[in-house]
Amino acid sequence: MDGEYKNDREFHERVIEEVLEAYPDKAAKRRRKHIAIASEDPASPCAVKSNIKSLPGVMTVRGCAYAGSKGVVWGPIKDMVHISHGPVGCGHYSWAQRRNYYNGETGVNAFGTMQFTSDFQERDIVFGGDKKLRQIVDEIEELFPLANGISIQSECPVGLIGDDIEAVAKEKSADIGKPIVPVRCEGFRGVSQSLGHHIANDTIRDYVLKDDGEEAGFERTPYDVVIIGDYNIGGDAWSSRRLLEEMGLRVIAQWTGDSTLAELERAPKGKLNLIHCYRSMNYIARHMEEKYATPWMEFNFFGPSQIEGSLRAIAEMFDDRIKEGAEAVIAKYKPLADAVVERYRPRLAGKKVMLYVGGLRPRHMVNAYEDLGMEIVGTGYEFAHKDDYQRTMEHVKDGTLIFDDVTAHELENFIEKIRPDLVGSGVKEKYPIQKMGVPFRQVHSWDYSGPYHGYDGFAIFARDMDMAVNNPVWSLFQAPWATAAAPEPVAVEA
Repeated sequence: MDGEYKNDREFHERVIEEVLEAYPDKAAKRRRKHIAIASEDPASPCAVKSNIKSLPGVMTVRGCAYAGSKGVVWGPIKDMVHISHGPVGCGHYSWAQRRNYYNGETGVNAFGTMQFTSDFQERDIVFGGDKKLRQIVDEIEELFPLANGISIQSECPVGLIGDDIEAVAKEKSADIGKPIVPVRCEGFRGVSQSLGHHIANDTIRDYVLKDDGEEAGFERTPYDVVIIGDYNIGGDAWSSRRLLEEMGLRVIAQWTGDSTLAELERAPKGKLNLIHCYRSMNYIARHMEEKYATPWMEFNFFGPSQIEGSLRAIAEMFDDRIKEGAEAVIAKYKPLADAVVERYRPRLAGKKVMLYVGGLRPRHMVNAYEDLGMEIVGTGYEFAHKDDYQRTMEHVKDGTLIFDDVTAHELENFIEKIRPDLVGSGVKEKYPIQKMGVPFRQVHSWDYSGPYHGYDGFAIFARDMDMAVNNPVWSLFQAPWATAAAPEPVAVEA
């Protein structure tokens, strides 16, 4: 199933220079540092600049620190109420955006599809919002007494006026007898949502993880693991959990999709932390390694080749029982994976794919496409760091176009010049690219499909890519490069 292809390095270099020609010299010089061509040489340094403030005046699809904290890390924790503290717009935008599935009764023991906002007005900016925040906590406790905790996700005005949310959280936590976590994730902090991830991780470290002995009724086993950085989009965490449990492990917590506050508190008791989205939660994994001596490792459950590799790598951390369990799982699902490949590879082989997403997917999904015979011609991140690009180089082929925080101008022109058969990106890019006549799949939250993790998820993934690429609707469109030029007028002699 390994993809055997190479991209045209020289062509991609020309494309980069042509696209950058539209910028003034200074802007072009700066943007050139964020675009590179992948090399097969393992000693080749990662030459992509990242985690730098976007250029003023150009279009970027990055999110903010609030989005990284509330929308990614804290928001999916189902049995806590998460207050968007500030004007209503940010809370409304982040309300149920990422399809973080959960088990529970909404309004009773789960609150993921509900939106709580302090709805800042002008008077709150002038006089402060502490009084309103206290009132909100009291109302939440009255209306939803079964909520196990509250987080305060601060928006930009809260930081600008200097409200002391920490003092309010401490005071009201003592009043209601539940944890209240103040999260200083104002949107203006940092250069993207990445800092919001980091801030959220730090608040979990400071306010949630405890060293107060054993949990009542909880007994440790040698096979306890924690899934970290899986937000259960479309049910992904459930698919991953099932495979881990089938090989003999016990998942004692999953962060933060379909998770509870108790699961977060229980995490240091695990024997191994398994990280899916490295960018959003490597911080807390490193902390638990340092403080609790809990090892951690990345895993990738996109596509059969990576699933097999990850299962075996995880099993190596345990005894022969788990190793045998991993092989049994691989053998059990191999007929399914082979059937999916047999069905869809003839329809998708050789199709070129370009990716642009946040988080881990620009590298984690590469091999899933290659399992179907598809070719990755370009990939990039919205908010990656240098180590993300270093990891990306391990998966992509020589000559692959790599881009960081790509602008609308750059992405559209890369697409027009390279002419991929499929683009995988987020909802902001979806409709402009479809209007270009290019098949598109929303690989941020699966376009209302999923899950994509695991063997069952791979079948759904293959079906969705096939429906996108081979949908007959594209015969009704013409891509910009396929538009026939109008015929020259012919002179007619009188």
